[in-house]
Amino acid sequence: MHAELISIGDELLTGQKVNTNAPFICTSLGSAGIHVERIIACGDTIDAITGQFRESLERARLVIVTGGLGPTRDDKTRLAVAELVQKPLVFDEATYERTLRKFRATPGKKSPSNLRENAHVIEGSIVIPNDVGMAPGMIISAGERFGNGYLVLLPGVPAEMEAMMQDTVVPFFASSSEGVILHTHLRTTGTGETTIASLVSDIEDSLPPGTTLAYLPHTAGVSLRVSTMGSSRESVERDNLRVVDAIRERAHEYIYALEDLSLEEVIVGLLRTKGLTVATAESCTGGLVASRLTDVPGSSDVFREGYVTYANEVKERLLGVRSETLVRFGAVSREVAGEMALGCLQASGADIAVAATGIAGPSGGSEDKPVGMVCLGLAAQGSEGTAPLLKTTVFQAHGNRQRNKYRFSEALLGMLWHELREV
Repeated sequence: MHAELISIGDELLTGQKVNTNAPFICTSLGSAGIHVERIIACGDTIDAITGQFRESLERARLVIVTGGLGPTRDDKTRLAVAELVQKPLVFDEATYERTLRKFRATPGKKSPSNLRENAHVIEGSIVIPNDVGMAPGMIISAGERFGNGYLVLLPGVPAEMEAMMQDTVVPFFASSSEGVILHTHLRTTGTGETTIASLVSDIEDSLPPGTTLAYLPHTAGVSLRVSTMGSSRESVERDNLRVVDAIRERAHEYIYALEDLSLEEVIVGLLRTKGLTVATAESCTGGLVASRLTDVPGSSDVFREGYVTYANEVKERLLGVRSETLVRFGAVSREVAGEMALGCLQASGADIAVAATGIAGPSGGSEDKPVGMVCLGLAAQGSEGTAPLLKTTVFQAHGNRQRNKYRFSEALLGMLWHELREV
């Protein structure tokens, strides 16, 4: 079954709001074997809404609509659908009583005067109760004029929409889906789309029927999505796994997860599994690496401490970076990054320490050390009686200050991830 998603609201067209509902709806429908072909934003006028509904129903058997279901004058979705399917709006007693009970259950909260208006639904529709908010959802058969397709009306409020999708919409349409869709995401770090594409180009040229490969670039790198559609779950899982395994073998040094996990989540998991601790020493990233690691639940088991040593004097005082190293090589150098990592390792007592010193921009760069350059260091405790392990590298980012800082943090976490794989 193919579907289209229409989001109603002038605020989506003026840039005041971003359509955050679409990813959840597409993922939910995909799990039921329903493929979304278009995502459309539509303004708050009856003509625009009915015109878009008519156009979408000519292409898709299922049209999911979010927004415009409230009782106010700018909520026109119900009126537009009633006009399109030529059915009246009727009062739904069950919806009214359910909403009224919510207000009565809250001491001192009066029910609004438009509560009855809110309880009007399209005649013959399947009413979807709203357990989170007020406006009910609806599943409507569009009739023979539109190929017996369906319109599903949902509130635009994410929490309300998500509950209706999970509890009613997906179960209702899953049984009538003609096939199965499986998506597998491969999360990568340390390289870009071009490198990954060149590594797997021959795999992409020989994909099984019904399987596609998508590249999803983001600030930290690129994710790969392997999507397989078929008539049986067994064949879909087999074909999908075959492609995923081939890509993993080819690009294993960049792929850190097959789930919707961040790099820091994977790192914390590896540290816990291996019984190791980590500490951070940061200059240009201003504590971002420590922040990302400590955002992960359970990170207190593995994260020792973090240093933000912005000034050279602080690098010397807290981390033991030598003044002669700073003078000879400059604060942004592999030598300083290495001494920062070693100093952090000694001061914290952690098993591993990582460090970053760079130029986030927009100023401060030179021909030899351009804006976006960062030097990274990693130090690890040696076995008994041996010196600590030390690794340094240089990474170049291209973006504004905020983007560069995030890319720096990703590069340092990537360095840590690679080391943990080898431990």
